[in-house]
Amino acid sequence: MTVNTYSPAHGHGIHAEVGDRIVLGGPTAGTPGRDGEVIALHHADGTPPYDVRWSDTGRTTVFFPGPDAHVRHLHDETGTPRHEQKPYGSMAR
Repeated sequence: MTVNTYSPAHGHGIHAEVGDRIVLGGPTAGTPGRDGEVIALHHADGTPPYDVRWSDTGRTTVFFPGPDAHVRHLHDETGTPRHEQKPYGSMAR
């Protein structure tokens, strides 16, 4: 299975944090996709690329999300995405 390495020149608005899941669509309609956990960021602002550990193989690759990639953000126990929090758990305003 190949990893999508498409990276547009001006980005496409994806932001992720360590622990978030990257989900890719299947190669054709009705076929399962691929998912993996973001285990490291290359940029502090959460923009690509990411180091992703893939659930189907357990391998880690540097991943540049393409148009079929989606991020499932982890949430804390309050249901608030971590990227909306400030350090030490206070909420961003």
